[in-house]
Amino acid sequence: MILIDGKQTAFTIKEELKSKIAKLKAENQPVPHLAAILVGNDGGSITYVNAKVKACAYIGMESTLITYGNEVSEETLLNKIEELNNDDSISGFIVQLPLPKHIDERKITLAISPSKDVDGFHPENVGRMSLGLPAFVSATPNGILELLKRYDIITEGKDCVIIGRSSIVGTPMSILLSRNTPTGNATVTLVHSRTKNLEEICKKADIIIAAIGKPHFVKAEMVKEGAVVIDVGTTRIEDRSKKSGFKLYGDVDFEAVSKKASYISPVPGGVGPMTIASLLLNTYKACVQSSSKLANHQS
Repeated sequence: MILIDGKQTAFTIKEELKSKIAKLKAENQPVPHLAAILVGNDGGSITYVNAKVKACAYIGMESTLITYGNEVSEETLLNKIEELNNDDSISGFIVQLPLPKHIDERKITLAISPSKDVDGFHPENVGRMSLGLPAFVSATPNGILELLKRYDIITEGKDCVIIGRSSIVGTPMSILLSRNTPTGNATVTLVHSRTKNLEEICKKADIIIAAIGKPHFVKAEMVKEGAVVIDVGTTRIEDRSKKSGFKLYGDVDFEAVSKKASYISPVPGGVGPMTIASLLLNTYKACVQSSSKLANHQS
């Protein structure tokens, strides 16, 4: 069994980006600049956004954190998004979800310019990704692709089962793995809460990607010998013995499944760190694309 180390892979990606950004600086080129809008005081969101800011600083990327209280109006948020859309110094930006109930998340997502949508949530980016056109792919699916690629895991001709059909992970992942690309060409089955014979379907899979948000949902009896198992789930469960007050659980019963898997990603330390690395990759890409457009316009 080989452990898929997302922490180490994310570090490698950050080191690669660090070199590229140092080169941009040396050539007096624009440096990537990521902005993040954080609304309210959700503990998970604050931790995640702070990790993004820290990662930007480490690789030499600029970052701006914009914070609002829970009571912020939808109009104020939309005005700030419009301002960021028109700010040439910002390569890309994200609005950290979830948002308070009085704010329409879909309206917020649609307001973000697709060229600055480094989270890859805008319908234009989702549509372009589906058609195999250049696009910002949402961070978690992109991170999973990077892990498969960097661990030389063959996907072509393999039976892949994705558990969970969310618009952020499961559905885009099913499209990406079925496309005619080097990390694609798999035969994909997308299973969910209404699927019959789910266990039997999983048993036939060469690759299982679990993104359902149910702790230890994937048991050893659902996995065939030698399968590749990617665990996307992160559920916080209270644990007073931990300094943080909680323990993170994945969707996979790691201890039992790791005895059968050829490759497996842990929780924490698997897909999680890759999400931030992917966001940095998208921001770098947005900066390069913006500089290229500007150069073409000036010429």
